[in-house]
Amino acid sequence: MNLEASLKEAMNIEGAIGVALIDYNSGMPLGTLTSVSDLDLDIIAAGTTDFVRAKMRTLELMRLEEPIEDILVTLVTQYHVIRPVTSRSGKGLFMYLMLDKSRANLALARHKLTRIERELEV
Repeated sequence: MNLEASLKEAMNIEGAIGVALIDYNSGMPLGTLTSVSDLDLDIIAAGTTDFVRAKMRTLELMRLEEPIEDILVTLVTQYHVIRPVTSRSGKGLFMYLMLDKSRANLALARHKLTRIERELEV
């Protein structure tokens, strides 16, 4: 699945507010989609990249060899799911999905995002 199709598929997840594919090294999004007009995914991408880098450094300090499957941030009204891309062509990228907590099924959203990430071709 190409980038555009992957982002559209992610936005079809129940409760999706926004999605981005972000380069871990630069903090820049390679692609974004949102259903909210005033949502700046470029700023979110930069901040989230810092967060992911910090978590990866922490895991290194803990000497954990396991890769991150996903990172979940739970807010009062939203879920933010961060999923590193595991394919060879997607190395150094991660997907960022924002969900409306009142409409989303978190388990199903994580399952669908995993499938989208695995089928992504960059």
